[in-house]
Amino acid sequence: MTWLITGGAGYIGAHVVRAMIDAGERTVVYDDLSTGIAERVPRGVQLVVGSTLDGERVARALAIHDVSGVIHLAAKKQVGESMDLPLHYYRENVEGLRVLLEAVTTAGVPSFVFSSSAAVYGMPDESLVTEQTPCLPMSPYGETKLVGEWMVRATARATALSTASLRYFNVAGAASPELADTGVHNLIPMVFEKLTADAPPRIFGDDYETPDGTCVRDYIHVVDLAEAHVAAARTLQSSPGRHLTLNIGRGEGVSVREMIDHINAITGYDRPPTVTPRRPGDPSRVVASADRATTELGWKPKHDVQDMITSAWEGWVRVHPGAARG
Repeated sequence: MTWLITGGAGYIGAHVVRAMIDAGERTVVYDDLSTGIAERVPRGVQLVVGSTLDGERVARALAIHDVSGVIHLAAKKQVGESMDLPLHYYRENVEGLRVLLEAVTTAGVPSFVFSSSAAVYGMPDESLVTEQTPCLPMSPYGETKLVGEWMVRATARATALSTASLRYFNVAGAASPELADTGVHNLIPMVFEKLTADAPPRIFGDDYETPDGTCVRDYIHVVDLAEAHVAAARTLQSSPGRHLTLNIGRGEGVSVREMIDHINAITGYDRPPTVTPRRPGDPSRVVASADRATTELGWKPKHDVQDMITSAWEGWVRVHPGAARG
Protein backbone atom coordinates (compact mmCIF):
# COMPACT_ATOMS: atom_id res chain seq x y z
CA MET A 1 0.00 0.00 0.00
CA THR A 2 1.30 3.46 -0.90
CA TRP A 3 0.17 6.60 0.94
CA LEU A 4 0.27 9.99 -0.75
CA ILE A 5 0.93 12.66 1.87
CA THR A 6 -0.01 16.16 0.75
CA GLY A 7 1.96 18.84 2.54
CA GLY A 8 4.56 16.22 3.42
CA ALA A 9 7.43 18.71 3.22
CA GLY A 10 5.90 20.90 5.92
CA TYR A 11 6.55 20.89 9.65
CA ILE A 12 3.77 18.46 10.59
CA GLY A 13 3.88 16.66 7.25
CA ALA A 14 7.57 15.77 7.56
CA HIS A 15 6.90 14.17 10.93
CA VAL A 16 3.98 12.20 9.51
CA VAL A 17 6.13 10.98 6.61
CA ARG A 18 8.81 9.73 8.99
CA ALA A 19 6.32 8.08 11.30
CA MET A 20 4.72 6.28 8.36
CA ILE A 21 8.12 5.12 7.10
CA ASP A 22 9.09 3.93 10.58
CA ALA A 23 5.83 1.96 10.62
CA GLY A 24 6.82 0.24 7.37
CA GLU A 25 4.43 2.15 5.10
CA ARG A 26 5.38 3.29 1.59
CA THR A 27 4.93 7.02 1.09
CA VAL A 28 4.96 9.65 -1.64
CA VAL A 29 5.02 13.37 -0.81
CA TYR A 30 2.92 15.91 -2.74
CA ASP A 31 3.74 19.51 -1.82
CA ASP A 32 3.78 22.87 -3.61
CA LEU A 33 6.75 23.99 -1.44
CA SER A 34 5.10 27.34 -0.72
CA THR A 35 5.94 26.78 2.95
CA GLY A 36 7.34 23.25 2.83
CA ILE A 37 11.05 22.48 2.58
CA ALA A 38 12.21 19.86 0.08
CA GLU A 39 15.13 18.84 2.31
CA ARG A 40 12.68 17.57 4.91
CA VAL A 41 11.61 14.76 2.57
CA PRO A 42 13.66 11.66 3.43
CA ARG A 43 16.02 10.15 0.89
CA GLY A 44 14.23 7.47 -1.09
CA VAL A 45 10.80 9.13 -0.79
CA GLN A 46 9.47 10.58 -4.03
CA LEU A 47 8.57 14.29 -3.92
CA VAL A 48 5.97 15.50 -6.40
CA VAL A 49 5.91 19.30 -6.52
CA GLY A 50 2.41 20.56 -7.20
CA SER A 51 -0.70 22.21 -5.84
CA THR A 52 -3.83 20.35 -4.78
CA LEU A 53 -5.65 22.84 -7.01
CA ASP A 54 -4.03 21.13 -10.00
CA GLY A 55 -6.37 18.20 -10.51
CA GLU A 56 -4.49 16.75 -13.47
CA ARG A 57 -1.21 16.68 -11.59
CA VAL A 58 -2.85 15.11 -8.55
CA ALA A 59 -4.48 12.45 -10.73
CA ARG A 60 -1.16 11.64 -12.39
CA ALA A 61 0.54 11.27 -9.01
CA LEU A 62 -2.17 8.92 -7.79
CA ALA A 63 -1.90 6.77 -10.91
CA ILE A 64 1.89 6.72 -11.34
CA HIS A 65 2.52 5.76 -7.73
CA ASP A 66 -0.44 3.37 -7.46
CA VAL A 67 -1.70 5.25 -4.41
CA SER A 68 -4.17 3.41 -2.18
CA GLY A 69 -4.45 5.96 0.63
CA VAL A 70 -4.12 9.73 1.07
CA ILE A 71 -3.20 11.78 4.13
CA HIS A 72 -4.17 15.36 3.37
CA LEU A 73 -2.18 17.93 5.35
CA ALA A 74 -1.62 20.65 2.72
CA ALA A 75 -3.45 23.82 3.76
CA LYS A 76 -3.09 27.42 4.81
CA LYS A 77 -3.28 27.46 8.59
CA GLN A 78 -2.78 30.90 10.19
CA VAL A 79 -5.87 32.14 12.04
CA GLY A 80 -4.90 35.81 11.94
CA GLU A 81 -3.95 35.72 8.28
CA SER A 82 -7.25 34.06 7.45
CA MET A 83 -9.11 37.02 8.96
CA ASP A 84 -7.37 39.29 6.44
CA LEU A 85 -7.41 36.88 3.47
CA PRO A 86 -10.60 34.82 3.77
CA LEU A 87 -11.04 34.19 0.04
CA HIS A 88 -7.46 32.96 -0.25
CA TYR A 89 -8.10 30.50 2.58
CA TYR A 90 -11.33 29.25 1.04
CA ARG A 91 -9.60 28.77 -2.30
CA GLU A 92 -6.58 26.92 -0.93
CA ASN A 93 -8.27 24.89 1.80
CA VAL A 94 -11.75 24.23 0.43
CA GLU A 95 -11.32 24.23 -3.33
CA GLY A 96 -7.97 22.44 -2.99
CA LEU A 97 -9.69 19.70 -0.99
CA ARG A 98 -12.57 19.46 -3.46
CA VAL A 99 -10.17 18.98 -6.37
CA LEU A 100 -8.20 16.39 -4.40
CA LEU A 101 -11.29 14.42 -3.38
CA GLU A 102 -12.50 14.39 -6.98
CA ALA A 103 -9.19 12.89 -8.09
CA VAL A 104 -9.17 10.43 -5.19
CA THR A 105 -12.67 9.10 -5.85
CA THR A 106 -12.13 8.95 -9.60
CA ALA A 107 -9.00 6.88 -9.01
CA GLY A 108 -10.84 4.60 -6.58
CA VAL A 109 -8.47 5.31 -3.67
CA PRO A 110 -10.13 3.63 -0.65
CA SER A 111 -8.70 5.54 2.38
CA PHE A 112 -8.48 9.25 3.20
CA VAL A 113 -7.15 10.94 6.37
CA PHE A 114 -8.00 14.65 6.65
CA SER A 115 -6.07 17.20 8.69
CA SER A 116 -8.69 19.19 10.58
CA SER A 117 -8.31 21.48 13.58
CA ALA A 118 -9.67 22.38 17.00
CA ALA A 119 -10.43 25.74 15.36
CA VAL A 120 -13.71 24.18 14.18
CA TYR A 121 -15.04 24.51 17.73
CA GLY A 122 -14.62 28.26 18.07
CA MET A 123 -15.20 29.30 21.69
CA PRO A 124 -16.71 26.21 23.34
CA ASP A 125 -18.25 26.70 26.78
CA GLU A 126 -16.99 23.36 28.09
CA SER A 127 -14.08 22.34 30.31
CA LEU A 128 -13.21 19.51 27.90
CA VAL A 129 -14.15 19.59 24.23
CA THR A 130 -15.55 16.34 22.86
CA GLU A 131 -16.29 15.46 19.26
CA GLN A 132 -19.96 16.15 20.03
CA THR A 133 -19.29 19.74 21.09
CA PRO A 134 -21.07 22.12 18.66
CA CYS A 135 -18.78 23.54 15.98
CA LEU A 136 -18.92 27.34 15.81
CA PRO A 137 -15.63 28.47 14.26
CA MET A 138 -14.51 32.04 14.88
CA SER A 139 -12.17 32.49 11.91
CA PRO A 140 -12.18 31.78 8.18
CA TYR A 141 -9.43 29.23 8.85
CA GLY A 142 -11.69 27.33 11.24
CA GLU A 143 -14.58 27.63 8.81
CA THR A 144 -12.52 26.09 6.01
CA LYS A 145 -11.61 23.14 8.21
CA LEU A 146 -15.23 22.55 9.17
CA VAL A 147 -16.36 22.79 5.54
CA GLY A 148 -13.55 20.36 4.74
CA GLU A 149 -14.92 17.87 7.26
CA TRP A 150 -18.39 18.22 5.71
CA MET A 151 -16.97 17.64 2.25
CA VAL A 152 -15.03 14.57 3.36
CA ARG A 153 -18.11 13.17 5.12
CA ALA A 154 -20.42 13.81 2.16
CA THR A 155 -17.94 12.19 -0.23
CA ALA A 156 -17.69 9.17 2.04
CA ARG A 157 -21.49 8.79 2.10
CA ALA A 158 -21.66 8.91 -1.69
CA THR A 159 -18.71 6.59 -2.37
CA ALA A 160 -16.77 3.69 -0.88
CA LEU A 161 -14.17 6.04 0.65
CA SER A 162 -13.13 5.30 4.25
CA THR A 163 -12.23 8.48 6.14
CA ALA A 164 -10.78 9.92 9.32
CA SER A 165 -10.85 13.63 10.17
CA LEU A 166 -8.32 14.46 12.89
CA ARG A 167 -8.95 17.64 14.85
CA TYR A 168 -5.51 18.82 15.96
CA PHE A 169 -5.09 20.91 19.04
CA ASN A 170 -1.95 23.09 19.45
CA VAL A 171 1.02 21.31 17.88
CA ALA A 172 4.55 21.82 19.21
CA GLY A 173 7.96 20.20 19.53
CA ALA A 174 10.11 18.23 17.11
CA ALA A 175 11.37 14.68 16.63
CA SER A 176 14.84 16.06 15.88
CA PRO A 177 16.29 19.59 15.55
CA GLU A 178 16.26 19.61 11.75
CA LEU A 179 12.50 18.95 11.72
CA ALA A 180 11.59 21.79 14.08
CA ASP A 181 9.00 24.38 13.12
CA THR A 182 10.75 27.13 11.15
CA GLY A 183 7.76 29.49 11.23
CA VAL A 184 7.10 32.04 13.96
CA HIS A 185 3.31 31.87 13.92
CA ASN A 186 2.71 29.55 16.88
CA LEU A 187 3.25 30.47 20.52
CA ILE A 188 6.50 28.63 21.30
CA PRO A 189 8.57 29.89 18.32
CA MET A 190 7.02 33.35 18.73
CA VAL A 191 8.34 33.45 22.29
CA PHE A 192 11.73 32.10 21.17
CA GLU A 193 11.98 34.88 18.59
CA LYS A 194 11.29 37.60 21.14
CA LEU A 195 13.65 36.19 23.76
CA THR A 196 16.58 35.86 21.38
CA ALA A 197 15.97 39.40 20.08
CA ASP A 198 16.29 40.67 23.67
CA ALA A 199 12.61 41.63 23.66
CA PRO A 200 9.79 40.61 26.00
CA PRO A 201 7.42 37.86 24.84
CA ARG A 202 3.93 39.07 24.00
CA ILE A 203 0.66 37.99 25.55
CA PHE A 204 -2.31 38.82 23.34
CA GLY A 205 -4.85 39.79 25.98
CA ASP A 206 -4.93 39.03 29.71
CA ASP A 207 -8.61 39.71 30.33
CA TYR A 208 -10.04 36.33 29.32
CA GLU A 209 -12.25 34.35 31.71
CA THR A 210 -9.45 31.97 32.70
CA PRO A 211 -7.54 31.57 36.01
CA ASP A 212 -4.72 33.97 35.04
CA GLY A 213 -6.61 35.92 32.37
CA THR A 214 -4.66 34.48 29.44
CA CYS A 215 -5.82 31.97 26.84
CA VAL A 216 -5.68 28.30 27.79
CA ARG A 217 -4.75 25.72 25.17
CA ASP A 218 -4.15 22.00 24.86
CA TYR A 219 -0.66 21.31 23.44
CA ILE A 220 0.20 18.10 21.59
CA HIS A 221 3.72 16.98 20.67
CA VAL A 222 4.14 16.69 16.92
CA VAL A 223 5.58 13.18 17.35
CA ASP A 224 2.41 12.07 19.13
CA LEU A 225 0.34 13.74 16.41
CA ALA A 226 2.28 11.90 13.71
CA GLU A 227 1.69 8.59 15.49
CA ALA A 228 -2.04 9.37 15.50
CA HIS A 229 -1.90 9.60 11.70
CA VAL A 230 -0.22 6.22 11.48
CA ALA A 231 -2.89 4.73 13.74
CA ALA A 232 -5.69 6.32 11.69
CA ALA A 233 -4.20 5.15 8.39
CA ARG A 234 -3.86 1.60 9.65
CA THR A 235 -7.36 1.59 11.12
CA LEU A 236 -8.85 2.60 7.78
CA GLN A 237 -6.69 0.04 6.00
CA SER A 238 -7.67 -2.83 8.29
CA SER A 239 -11.33 -1.84 8.76
CA PRO A 240 -12.79 -0.48 5.51
CA GLY A 241 -15.97 1.52 5.78
CA ARG A 242 -14.94 3.49 8.86
CA HIS A 243 -15.77 7.19 9.10
CA LEU A 244 -14.06 8.78 12.09
CA THR A 245 -13.88 12.30 13.49
CA LEU A 246 -11.40 12.48 16.36
CA ASN A 247 -9.79 15.02 18.66
CA ILE A 248 -6.00 14.77 18.85
CA GLY A 249 -4.86 16.42 22.06
CA ARG A 250 -3.65 15.66 25.59
CA GLY A 251 -6.63 16.77 27.64
CA GLU A 252 -4.50 19.19 29.69
CA GLY A 253 -4.83 22.95 29.51
CA VAL A 254 -1.85 25.30 29.79
CA SER A 255 -2.25 29.07 29.80
CA VAL A 256 -0.16 31.40 27.68
CA ARG A 257 1.42 32.89 30.79
CA GLU A 258 2.25 29.44 32.16
CA MET A 259 3.77 28.42 28.84
CA ILE A 260 5.98 31.52 28.76
CA ASP A 261 7.15 30.74 32.31
CA HIS A 262 8.05 27.19 31.22
CA ILE A 263 9.92 28.53 28.17
CA ASN A 264 11.90 31.01 30.27
CA ALA A 265 12.93 28.24 32.67
CA ILE A 266 13.96 25.75 29.97
CA THR A 267 15.84 28.24 27.78
CA GLY A 268 17.61 30.02 30.64
CA TYR A 269 16.04 33.37 29.83
CA ASP A 270 14.14 35.42 32.38
CA ARG A 271 12.14 38.01 30.50
CA PRO A 272 8.68 38.85 31.80
CA PRO A 273 6.05 39.12 29.07
CA THR A 274 4.30 42.27 27.94
CA VAL A 275 0.55 42.35 27.38
CA THR A 276 -0.91 43.61 24.09
CA PRO A 277 -4.54 43.69 22.88
CA ARG A 278 -6.39 40.50 22.04
CA ARG A 279 -6.11 39.06 18.55
CA PRO A 280 -9.39 38.63 16.64
CA GLY A 281 -10.63 35.05 16.53
CA ASP A 282 -8.85 33.77 19.66
CA PRO A 283 -11.14 31.81 22.03
CA SER A 284 -10.38 31.85 25.77
CA ARG A 285 -10.06 28.09 26.41
CA VAL A 286 -9.89 25.07 24.12
CA VAL A 287 -8.86 21.77 25.73
CA ALA A 288 -9.52 18.35 24.23
CA SER A 289 -11.09 15.18 25.37
CA ALA A 290 -9.11 12.63 23.34
CA ASP A 291 -10.74 9.54 24.82
CA ARG A 292 -12.38 8.60 21.55
CA ALA A 293 -9.04 8.56 19.72
CA THR A 294 -7.75 6.13 22.32
CA THR A 295 -10.82 3.91 21.91
CA GLU A 296 -10.93 3.98 18.12
CA LEU A 297 -7.20 4.00 17.31
CA GLY A 298 -5.52 2.57 20.38
CA TRP A 299 -3.48 5.80 20.46
CA LYS A 300 -2.32 7.82 23.46
CA PRO A 301 0.02 10.83 23.66
CA LYS A 302 3.34 10.15 25.38
CA HIS A 303 5.08 13.54 25.54
CA ASP A 304 4.50 16.44 27.94
CA VAL A 305 4.93 20.19 27.63
CA GLN A 306 8.52 20.02 28.85
CA ASP A 307 9.35 17.64 25.98
CA MET A 308 7.69 19.97 23.49
CA ILE A 309 9.56 23.08 24.60
CA THR A 310 12.93 21.33 24.98
CA SER A 311 12.81 19.73 21.53
CA ALA A 312 11.53 22.92 19.90
CA TRP A 313 14.32 24.91 21.55
CA GLU A 314 16.97 22.49 20.25
CA GLY A 315 15.62 23.10 16.75
CA TRP A 316 15.59 26.86 17.27
CA VAL A 317 19.19 26.90 18.51
CA ARG A 318 20.26 24.84 15.51
CA VAL A 319 19.12 27.69 13.25
CA HIS A 320 19.96 30.49 15.71
CA PRO A 321 23.11 29.27 17.51
CA GLY A 322 23.61 32.60 19.24
CA ALA A 323 20.38 32.06 21.15
CA ALA A 324 21.81 29.36 23.44
CA ARG A 325 22.45 30.31 27.05
CA GLY A 326 25.29 28.82 29.09
